Amino acid sequence: MSDEAPSDDIKRANQRGAARLAAVQALYQMDLSGTGVLEIVSEYENFRLGQELDGDQYLKADASWFRSIVAGVVKDQRALDPVIADSLVEGWPLSRLDATLRAIMRAGVFELRERKDVPAPVIITEYVEIANAFFNEEEPKLVNAVLDSVARKIRGSSR
Repeated sequence: MSDEAPSDDIKRANQRGAARLAAVQALYQMDLSGTGVLEIVSEYENFRLGQELDGDQYLKADASWFRSIVAGVVKDQRALDPVIADSLVEGWPLSRLDATLRAIMRAGVFELRERKDVPAPVIITEYVEIANAFFNEEEPKLVNAVLDSVARKIRGSSR
């Protein structure tokens, strides 16, 4: 074991993971409450990201990554939803999914479309891990299948 501090790349990756989780939580909250993007981003940046709230310590997150995901999903939702729907089982509309699953998939598809600098397997793995934090076995498998399908269509790649 080394006494060296973690590399900047590891710190940045961990902060991006925390930003992804916070973005999913914010998108979920927006979906249920109808809160606007500016209000939710401000709330998270001022009171949640890296802060303690009601005895819970939130992870330090890359605030710009968080903002880009939340704002991008809101801006592009009309384009993202059909991409997700095309990867679901026929007859299973996106509206039938749990709000948390919709948030996870929207954020993941947004990143697959817009963040070409991040490898598809990294994005898929991150969002499957987020799904594992909220759900049991079936939902993370669904997230994996949908994001993998979307990655193949958008990037011509797979895991």
